[in-house]
Amino acid sequence: MRMFTRRRVHGTGNGTKRLELTDGSRVGVVGGGPAGSFFSFFLLSMAESIDLEIDVDIYEPRFFTHRGPAGCNHCGGIISESLVQMLAAEGINLPPTVVQQGIDSYVLHTDQGDVTIQAPRDEKRIAAVYRGNGPRESEPVEVAGFDRHLLDLTSSSGAKIVKKLARSIGWEEGRPRVTSVDGQSKEYDLLVMAMGVNSQALNLFSNAGPGFGAPETQRTFICEFRLGADVIKEWFGTSMHVFLLDIPRLGFAAIIPKGDFVTLCLLGDDLDDALVESVLGSPEVRRCFPGGVVPPLACHCYPRINTEAAVRPFADRMVWIGDCGVARLYKDGIGSAYRTAKAAAKAAVFHGVSGDSFKEHFWPACRSLDVDNSIAKVVFGVTHLIQHSKVLRRGVVRMTVREQARKGGTKQMSNVLWDTFTGSAPYRDILRRTMNPGFPLALGWNIVAGSMPFGRGRRKEKATNGR
Repeated sequence: MRMFTRRRVHGTGNGTKRLELTDGSRVGVVGGGPAGSFFSFFLLSMAESIDLEIDVDIYEPRFFTHRGPAGCNHCGGIISESLVQMLAAEGINLPPTVVQQGIDSYVLHTDQGDVTIQAPRDEKRIAAVYRGNGPRESEPVEVAGFDRHLLDLTSSSGAKIVKKLARSIGWEEGRPRVTSVDGQSKEYDLLVMAMGVNSQALNLFSNAGPGFGAPETQRTFICEFRLGADVIKEWFGTSMHVFLLDIPRLGFAAIIPKGDFVTLCLLGDDLDDALVESVLGSPEVRRCFPGGVVPPLACHCYPRINTEAAVRPFADRMVWIGDCGVARLYKDGIGSAYRTAKAAAKAAVFHGVSGDSFKEHFWPACRSLDVDNSIAKVVFGVTHLIQHSKVLRRGVVRMTVREQARKGGTKQMSNVLWDTFTGSAPYRDILRRTMNPGFPLALGWNIVAGSMPFGRGRRKEKATNGR
């Protein structure tokens, strides 16, 4: 027996109307990536908890079963152990066919030496996944892409997967209407935009909601090298390899092992082929590969990432989640999708689908990410200074090597680097730790000691190549 009845529209006490989902309400989701799947999963679960029956359609034309571009979803594919555990608590378990590689350490590569940074704790480990179904040239083995796994899970929860591309969005009597490429259209009580920032639909539908402004984006580079599992185990191990390279316009470079392949991810200003060639030709990158030779690319792309939150990603009966709304700067895109999707679903089920409801109960989760991203720009500004200063790089490497060599004790630089690379902690926490008086004092001492002849020799003796 129902404990209470939900009404579609009623007064809020201030003369305005409040829009709500009721039995039989229809929800449309444009995009079946992590954000769209997470939202649909949580929406159906929360609705069931209050005995609310709703219909959910997910517009996703991709099958995520093809290898190469047709099955790609433009992502390096890193998930923190803490997120894996949170998903498990939600009933979303990742089978071995989804997790391609467990990552338990980072290797920091610089011209001043290399150092392996072990995971501070078990919950700080990370997992490498394919968002699609593997890169071009991969063997037809039992591989399950992360996005396909989530989409199948959502489908089993009751969502209908519409294998059509949404062509246009209109409004009819205050409700959004989606028209697909075959000309068929359907009206919804709530429309969720979850198409990411690499979809043409983001620009196509940017005027669908009043006040919405598309997020700022930045071009990145992602490629795959096919080396084979045995070679990868010998040369890359179970580590993610990060590079601090003094190359103009380069922001971040990392190599992630995944089964028979390794994924190279680059961030930078005006990233182009020339910058990619500079990175691939650097000694620090070349010495990671057998014989110092970088193999041919199996496949590559230049996807875009969210670098600035969208303006007002909500309206009456409409909300933007995931990358097309807000995401953590440079890190943890899947975690951002999880947080914004769950917040939007909770707001829709328990508070209503008006713009005011989303502003009060969904936007705070987005604003928290956006504020943290402002702090992240300070953190990466400091990283940029280190990247382009040999003296600072030397001090960072020396301090990290010494921390990793001793048992126990506080590993200040190691933990800061780990959380900066993985996105395992909010950027405000990272910045706060670096402002602890002991941190700059320790770094300053290592900069001075590392500049002495005996300091440089000792550092080179202790540095490790991570293999």
